[in-house]
Amino acid sequence: MLRIHFTPDDLSLIRVANTPDPLWEITSSLHRLQTTQGRWAYAHWHRATREALAGTRLGAAVRRLLVPVLPRARYWPDFLSPQESADGLEPGLAAILDTPPGRVADEVALLARYGRAPAWAHRLTERHFRGELVRVLRDYHDTVVAPHQEFIGASLAGERVLLSRALLDGGVGGLLSGLSPAMRWRPPVLHVDYVQDRDLYLGGRGLRLVPSYFCWQSPVSLADDTLRPVLVYPLHDSRPAAPPERSEASLSALLGRTRAAALHTLARGATTSELALHLGVSPATATHHTTVLRDAGLVRSRRVRNTVLHTLTPLGAAMLRPPDTAHSSQSRSGARPLAEAPDTSAAPPDAYAPPER
Repeated sequence: MLRIHFTPDDLSLIRVANTPDPLWEITSSLHRLQTTQGRWAYAHWHRATREALAGTRLGAAVRRLLVPVLPRARYWPDFLSPQESADGLEPGLAAILDTPPGRVADEVALLARYGRAPAWAHRLTERHFRGELVRVLRDYHDTVVAPHQEFIGASLAGERVLLSRALLDGGVGGLLSGLSPAMRWRPPVLHVDYVQDRDLYLGGRGLRLVPSYFCWQSPVSLADDTLRPVLVYPLHDSRPAAPPERSEASLSALLGRTRAAALHTLARGATTSELALHLGVSPATATHHTTVLRDAGLVRSRRVRNTVLHTLTPLGAAMLRPPDTAHSSQSRSGARPLAEAPDTSAAPPDAYAPPER
């Protein structure tokens, strides 16, 4: 159990990530590859990822460099999850590269203490070796995370709508109470299901909340309590939403002025009653419209206490954008030699899983 202790000042310094944190998504996705737990929930992504990495130099580099230092275990180095990644992948990678060697050495020693450090881990104190690690992290992100970035980002946007509503309706207590089934708010302490029993005293530093698409079931925090506090938690209560499969019949049902207006209204998030009021229709008619939109993969609905809040899916958001921008996010242009060069040995089914202990 992780107990996060808030002061009155901390309650005014809670922040929610406004974009996916690329390095936390990299770490969490690597953890998904290292276990069969929750694999069913990410089956669509897992299949695509294994196909993208199988038989490539990138796949070999992931097994050789990334998995050993980002194990699905009790500890991995905090310097690989810098706060700068809140501003994007490149600032985060630059922070890894610029980490003081002394800090790297201390955190590698902790990794070794937990029995997970590879023989070459001490070389991470060398800037050029961290440069190699950064290169693999970038290629992994471009190959495995970036192709799904628009969907992940829209899922986060939907979560922020839900949290905003919880804050407006219930104050900070409502926000903290509605984060996840794995967390319970008992003022002034947030109790979090966790792999270790520890206490984190914020002491006026606030807390950055990072909803993560690839985080599964258990929230994650930095190991070093002296660093700026962050709590990464699953973006979904149970099964992460997959890119919707839709039929032409469902999409054809969307044609019409009222449903188009509904789609625009739901871009800001709305309950059934609010949607009915905005459209000038009965709640029953509004429910019918949201059902059609949801069946077409354009809207997701979530019950919040005694109401149902509707927000757009990535596909729904794309429908509202001009044609020249309504396309899926893609990774940076340019060759990725690590991903394209063949590896002589294909990865076995559980190649990314750590050895049984």
